[in-house]
Amino acid sequence: SEVVREAVREARDQIKEAIEAAADAAAEAAAESGAQGDVTVNITPPGRRRDYFTLGDELPTIAFLWIAMSIILKITYKGRLQAEVKAAQATETAEAEQLKRQVVEARMAAMQAQVEPHFLFNTLASIDHLIETDPKRASVMQKNLIALLRASMPTMREANGGGNGVRDLGREMAVIQPYLEILKVRMEDRLTTEIDVPEGLVSAEFPPMMLQTLVENAIKHGLEPKPEGGHLAVKAEIVHGKLAVSVSDTGLGFGRAATAGTGVGLANIRERLQLLYGPKAGLTIAENPGGGTRATITVPYKPVEGAHA
Repeated sequence: SEVVREAVREARDQIKEAIEAAADAAAEAAAESGAQGDVTVNITPPGRRRDYFTLGDELPTIAFLWIAMSIILKITYKGRLQAEVKAAQATETAEAEQLKRQVVEARMAAMQAQVEPHFLFNTLASIDHLIETDPKRASVMQKNLIALLRASMPTMREANGGGNGVRDLGREMAVIQPYLEILKVRMEDRLTTEIDVPEGLVSAEFPPMMLQTLVENAIKHGLEPKPEGGHLAVKAEIVHGKLAVSVSDTGLGFGRAATAGTGVGLANIRERLQLLYGPKAGLTIAENPGGGTRATITVPYKPVEGAHA
Protein backbone atom coordinates (compact mmCIF):
# COMPACT_ATOMS: atom_id res chain seq x y z
CA SER A 1 0.00 0.00 0.00
CA GLU A 2 0.97 3.65 -0.26
CA VAL A 3 1.66 3.76 3.50
CA VAL A 4 4.21 0.94 3.24
CA ARG A 5 5.90 2.47 0.21
CA GLU A 6 6.17 5.83 1.97
CA ALA A 7 7.62 4.18 5.07
CA VAL A 8 10.17 2.24 2.99
CA ARG A 9 11.28 5.44 1.24
CA GLU A 10 11.73 7.21 4.57
CA ALA A 11 13.59 4.20 5.98
CA ARG A 12 15.92 4.10 2.97
CA ASP A 13 16.82 7.77 3.45
CA GLN A 14 17.28 7.32 7.19
CA ILE A 15 19.50 4.24 6.69
CA LYS A 16 21.61 6.14 4.16
CA GLU A 17 22.02 9.03 6.59
CA ALA A 18 22.81 6.63 9.44
CA ILE A 19 25.47 4.81 7.41
CA GLU A 20 27.07 8.09 6.41
CA ALA A 21 27.01 9.24 10.02
CA ALA A 22 28.47 5.93 11.16
CA ALA A 23 31.22 6.18 8.54
CA ASP A 24 32.08 9.68 9.70
CA ALA A 25 32.12 8.50 13.30
CA ALA A 26 34.33 5.56 12.40
CA ALA A 27 36.73 7.86 10.54
CA GLU A 28 36.91 10.19 13.53
CA ALA A 29 37.46 7.25 15.84
CA ALA A 30 40.25 5.95 13.61
CA ALA A 31 41.87 9.36 13.61
CA GLU A 32 41.72 9.60 17.37
CA SER A 33 43.04 6.06 17.83
CA GLY A 34 46.23 7.05 16.07
CA ALA A 35 47.05 9.46 18.89
CA GLN A 36 45.25 8.00 21.88
CA GLY A 37 44.46 4.38 20.91
CA ASP A 38 41.06 2.78 20.27
CA VAL A 39 38.49 2.56 22.96
CA THR A 40 38.23 -1.17 23.52
CA VAL A 41 36.30 -3.51 25.73
CA ASN A 42 37.66 -6.81 26.97
CA ILE A 43 34.93 -9.43 26.78
CA THR A 44 37.19 -12.49 27.31
CA PRO A 45 37.33 -14.22 30.70
CA PRO A 46 40.79 -14.71 32.25
CA GLY A 47 42.85 -17.47 30.66
CA ARG A 48 41.14 -17.28 27.28
CA ARG A 49 41.92 -15.54 24.00
CA ARG A 50 41.08 -11.87 23.99
CA ASP A 51 38.72 -10.38 21.35
CA TYR A 52 38.65 -6.64 20.79
CA PHE A 53 36.06 -4.49 19.03
CA THR A 54 35.51 -0.80 18.66
CA LEU A 55 32.24 0.92 19.53
CA GLY A 56 32.15 2.56 16.11
CA ASP A 57 31.80 -0.86 14.41
CA GLU A 58 28.32 -1.43 15.96
CA LEU A 59 26.76 1.93 15.12
CA PRO A 60 25.24 0.94 11.68
CA THR A 61 23.56 -2.16 13.19
CA ILE A 62 22.07 -0.19 16.09
CA ALA A 63 20.85 2.55 13.77
CA PHE A 64 19.28 -0.01 11.41
CA LEU A 65 17.42 -1.73 14.27
CA TRP A 66 16.16 1.59 15.57
CA ILE A 67 14.92 2.61 12.12
CA ALA A 68 13.25 -0.77 11.57
CA MET A 69 11.36 -0.47 14.85
CA SER A 70 10.30 3.05 13.88
CA ILE A 71 8.95 1.77 10.55
CA ILE A 72 6.95 -1.00 12.25
CA LEU A 73 5.46 1.42 14.78
CA LYS A 74 4.61 3.94 12.06
CA ILE A 75 2.91 1.38 9.81
CA THR A 76 0.94 -0.07 12.74
CA TYR A 77 -0.22 3.37 13.87
CA LYS A 78 -1.27 4.46 10.36
CA GLY A 79 -3.06 1.14 9.80
CA ARG A 80 -5.01 1.62 13.00
CA LEU A 81 -5.98 5.17 12.00
CA GLN A 82 -7.15 3.96 8.59
CA ALA A 83 -9.21 1.18 10.17
CA GLU A 84 -10.88 3.68 12.50
CA VAL A 85 -11.65 6.02 9.60
CA LYS A 86 -13.15 3.18 7.53
CA ALA A 87 -15.26 2.02 10.48
CA ALA A 88 -16.58 5.56 10.97
CA GLN A 89 -17.38 5.86 7.26
CA ALA A 90 -19.19 2.50 7.27
CA THR A 91 -21.29 3.56 10.26
CA GLU A 92 -22.16 6.87 8.62
CA THR A 93 -23.13 5.14 5.38
CA ALA A 94 -25.35 2.64 7.21
CA GLU A 95 -27.11 5.44 9.09
CA ALA A 96 -27.63 7.38 5.85
CA GLU A 97 -29.10 4.31 4.11
CA GLN A 98 -31.43 3.68 7.03
CA LEU A 99 -32.61 7.30 6.98
CA LYS A 100 -33.11 7.17 3.22
CA ARG A 101 -35.15 3.97 3.54
CA GLN A 102 -37.37 5.58 6.17
CA VAL A 103 -37.95 8.60 3.94
CA VAL A 104 -38.93 6.42 0.97
CA GLU A 105 -41.26 4.28 3.11
CA ALA A 106 -42.89 7.42 4.54
CA ARG A 107 -43.35 8.81 1.03
CA MET A 108 -44.94 5.54 -0.09
CA ALA A 109 -47.26 5.49 2.92
CA ALA A 110 -48.29 9.11 2.28
CA MET A 111 -49.14 8.31 -1.34
CA GLN A 112 -51.08 5.23 -0.20
CA ALA A 113 -52.99 7.33 2.33
CA GLN A 114 -54.09 9.63 -0.51
CA VAL A 115 -55.29 6.75 -2.69
CA GLU A 116 -57.14 4.69 -0.09
CA PRO A 117 -59.79 7.29 0.97
CA HIS A 118 -60.66 7.99 -2.69
CA PHE A 119 -61.14 4.31 -3.43
CA LEU A 120 -62.98 3.75 -0.15
CA PHE A 121 -65.47 6.57 -0.71
CA ASN A 122 -66.20 5.42 -4.27
CA THR A 123 -66.76 1.87 -3.06
CA LEU A 124 -69.10 2.96 -0.28
CA ALA A 125 -71.04 5.07 -2.76
CA SER A 126 -71.36 2.08 -5.07
CA ILE A 127 -72.58 -0.12 -2.21
CA ASP A 128 -75.14 2.50 -1.23
CA HIS A 129 -76.42 2.61 -4.80
CA LEU A 130 -76.52 -1.19 -5.19
CA ILE A 131 -78.45 -1.67 -1.95
CA GLU A 132 -81.48 -0.20 -3.73
CA THR A 133 -80.90 -1.58 -7.23
CA ASP A 134 -79.10 -4.91 -6.69
CA PRO A 135 -78.85 -5.98 -3.02
CA LYS A 136 -77.05 -9.21 -3.88
CA ARG A 137 -74.21 -7.41 -5.65
CA ALA A 138 -74.12 -4.85 -2.85
CA SER A 139 -73.58 -7.67 -0.36
CA VAL A 140 -70.75 -9.14 -2.46
CA MET A 141 -69.03 -5.76 -2.72
CA GLN A 142 -69.40 -5.15 1.00
CA LYS A 143 -67.81 -8.51 1.84
CA ASN A 144 -64.91 -7.81 -0.51
CA LEU A 145 -64.41 -4.38 1.03
CA ILE A 146 -64.22 -5.91 4.50
CA ALA A 147 -61.71 -8.49 3.25
CA LEU A 148 -59.65 -5.74 1.61
CA LEU A 149 -59.53 -3.61 4.75
CA ARG A 150 -58.73 -6.61 6.94
CA ALA A 151 -55.78 -7.53 4.70
CA SER A 152 -54.44 -4.08 3.85
CA MET A 153 -54.46 -2.41 7.26
CA PRO A 154 -51.89 -4.76 8.89
CA THR A 155 -49.72 -4.57 5.77
CA MET A 156 -49.61 -0.77 5.80
CA ARG A 157 -49.03 -0.68 9.56
CA GLU A 158 -46.14 -3.14 9.35
CA ALA A 159 -44.62 -1.36 6.36
CA ASN A 160 -44.56 1.89 8.35
CA GLY A 161 -43.41 0.27 11.57
CA GLY A 162 -39.67 0.33 10.84
CA GLY A 163 -39.31 -3.38 10.06
CA ASN A 164 -37.27 -4.78 7.23
CA GLY A 165 -39.84 -3.56 4.65
CA VAL A 166 -40.47 -7.07 3.29
CA ARG A 167 -43.45 -9.41 3.71
CA ASP A 168 -44.73 -12.40 1.72
CA LEU A 169 -46.54 -12.57 -1.61
CA GLY A 170 -49.57 -14.31 -0.10
CA ARG A 171 -50.33 -11.29 2.08
CA GLU A 172 -50.13 -8.99 -0.94
CA MET A 173 -52.49 -11.22 -2.88
CA ALA A 174 -54.94 -11.09 0.03
CA VAL A 175 -55.19 -7.35 -0.73
CA ILE A 176 -55.24 -7.60 -4.52
CA GLN A 177 -57.97 -10.23 -4.87
CA PRO A 178 -60.80 -8.37 -3.05
CA TYR A 179 -59.62 -5.12 -4.63
CA LEU A 180 -60.13 -6.59 -8.11
CA GLU A 181 -63.47 -8.11 -7.15
CA ILE A 182 -64.71 -4.69 -6.05
CA LEU A 183 -63.55 -3.14 -9.32
CA LYS A 184 -65.25 -5.89 -11.30
CA VAL A 185 -68.57 -4.99 -9.62
CA ARG A 186 -68.04 -1.29 -10.32
CA MET A 187 -66.85 -1.71 -13.93
CA GLU A 188 -69.18 -4.68 -14.60
CA ASP A 189 -68.38 -6.41 -17.89
CA ARG A 190 -65.75 -3.81 -18.80
CA LEU A 191 -63.20 -5.60 -16.61
CA THR A 192 -62.08 -9.22 -16.62
CA THR A 193 -59.28 -10.50 -14.42
CA GLU A 194 -56.94 -13.47 -14.21
CA ILE A 195 -54.69 -14.42 -11.29
CA ASP A 196 -51.93 -16.97 -11.84
CA VAL A 197 -49.98 -17.32 -8.59
CA PRO A 198 -48.86 -20.90 -7.82
CA GLU A 199 -49.50 -22.08 -4.27
CA GLY A 200 -45.80 -22.72 -3.80
CA LEU A 201 -44.97 -19.03 -4.30
CA VAL A 202 -47.39 -17.43 -1.84
CA SER A 203 -44.78 -17.83 0.91
CA ALA A 204 -42.09 -16.05 -1.13
CA GLU A 205 -40.64 -12.82 0.19
CA PHE A 206 -42.14 -9.72 -1.46
CA PRO A 207 -42.17 -6.01 -0.45
CA PRO A 208 -45.53 -4.59 0.64
CA MET A 209 -47.75 -2.22 -1.37
CA MET A 210 -45.74 -2.50 -4.60
CA LEU A 211 -48.08 -4.96 -6.32
CA GLN A 212 -51.09 -2.90 -5.31
CA THR A 213 -49.52 0.18 -6.89
CA LEU A 214 -49.01 -1.65 -10.20
CA VAL A 215 -52.62 -2.90 -10.22
CA GLU A 216 -53.95 0.57 -9.43
CA ASN A 217 -51.89 2.08 -12.26
CA ALA A 218 -53.13 -0.56 -14.71
CA ILE A 219 -56.76 0.17 -13.82
CA LYS A 220 -56.53 3.96 -13.58
CA HIS A 221 -54.27 4.71 -16.55
CA GLY A 222 -54.92 1.71 -18.77
CA LEU A 223 -58.37 0.12 -18.43
CA GLU A 224 -60.73 2.72 -16.96
CA PRO A 225 -60.04 5.35 -19.65
CA LYS A 226 -60.69 2.75 -22.37
CA PRO A 227 -64.44 2.75 -23.26
CA GLU A 228 -64.68 -1.01 -23.67
CA GLY A 229 -62.38 -1.73 -20.72
CA GLY A 230 -60.18 -4.78 -20.98
CA HIS A 231 -58.39 -7.63 -19.26
CA LEU A 232 -55.98 -7.54 -16.30
CA ALA A 233 -53.72 -10.44 -15.34
CA VAL A 234 -51.48 -10.93 -12.30
CA LYS A 235 -48.83 -13.62 -12.65
CA ALA A 236 -46.01 -14.91 -10.42
CA GLU A 237 -43.25 -17.21 -11.61
CA ILE A 238 -39.61 -18.12 -11.07
CA VAL A 239 -37.34 -16.74 -13.79
CA HIS A 240 -33.61 -17.51 -13.66
CA GLY A 241 -33.84 -18.25 -9.95
CA LYS A 242 -35.68 -15.03 -9.08
CA LEU A 243 -39.32 -14.27 -8.27
CA ALA A 244 -40.98 -12.29 -11.07
CA VAL A 245 -44.44 -10.81 -10.40
CA SER A 246 -46.10 -9.12 -13.37
CA VAL A 247 -49.27 -7.09 -13.91
CA SER A 248 -50.48 -7.06 -17.53
CA ASP A 249 -53.39 -5.11 -18.97
CA THR A 250 -54.95 -4.65 -22.40
CA GLY A 251 -55.59 -0.96 -21.82
CA LEU A 252 -54.54 2.12 -23.77
CA GLY A 253 -50.83 1.60 -23.18
CA PHE A 254 -48.21 3.23 -20.98
CA GLY A 255 -48.40 7.04 -21.04
CA ARG A 256 -51.21 7.19 -23.62
CA ALA A 257 -54.14 7.83 -21.27
CA ALA A 258 -55.26 11.42 -20.64
CA THR A 259 -55.09 10.92 -16.88
CA ALA A 260 -53.14 12.74 -14.20
CA GLY A 261 -50.08 10.62 -13.60
CA THR A 262 -46.72 11.89 -12.28
CA GLY A 263 -44.86 8.58 -12.19
CA VAL A 264 -44.13 9.00 -8.48
CA GLY A 265 -45.49 5.53 -7.69
CA LEU A 266 -43.15 3.78 -10.13
CA ALA A 267 -40.20 5.91 -9.01
CA ASN A 268 -40.87 4.98 -5.39
CA ILE A 269 -41.00 1.30 -6.28
CA ARG A 270 -37.63 1.49 -8.04
CA GLU A 271 -36.10 3.38 -5.14
CA ARG A 272 -37.43 0.96 -2.55
CA LEU A 273 -36.19 -2.04 -4.54
CA GLN A 274 -32.74 -0.46 -4.76
CA LEU A 275 -32.66 0.11 -1.00
CA LEU A 276 -33.89 -3.39 -0.17
CA TYR A 277 -32.00 -5.49 -2.72
CA GLY A 278 -29.56 -3.29 -4.62
CA PRO A 279 -28.90 -4.48 -8.18
CA LYS A 280 -30.52 -7.87 -7.47
CA ALA A 281 -34.05 -6.50 -7.99
CA GLY A 282 -35.77 -4.22 -10.46
CA LEU A 283 -38.93 -2.95 -12.13
CA THR A 284 -39.45 -3.18 -15.90
CA ILE A 285 -42.23 -1.59 -17.95
CA ALA A 286 -42.91 -2.96 -21.43
CA GLU A 287 -45.67 -3.21 -24.01
CA ASN A 288 -48.01 -6.14 -23.47
CA PRO A 289 -48.04 -8.50 -26.49
CA GLY A 290 -51.84 -8.40 -26.40
CA GLY A 291 -51.93 -4.62 -26.26
CA GLY A 292 -51.56 -2.36 -23.23
CA THR A 293 -48.79 -2.51 -20.66
CA ARG A 294 -46.88 -5.15 -18.74
CA ALA A 295 -45.11 -4.16 -15.48
CA THR A 296 -42.85 -6.70 -13.78
CA ILE A 297 -41.15 -6.62 -10.39
CA THR A 298 -38.23 -9.02 -9.99
CA VAL A 299 -36.76 -9.82 -6.56
CA PRO A 300 -34.52 -12.59 -5.18
CA TYR A 301 -36.55 -15.70 -4.39
CA LYS A 302 -36.62 -16.41 -0.66
CA PRO A 303 -39.38 -18.24 1.28
CA VAL A 304 -40.63 -16.56 4.46
CA GLU A 305 -41.20 -18.69 7.56
CA GLY A 306 -44.73 -18.42 8.94
CA ALA A 307 -45.93 -16.75 5.74
CA HIS A 308 -49.53 -15.72 5.13
CA ALA A 309 -51.73 -18.67 4.19
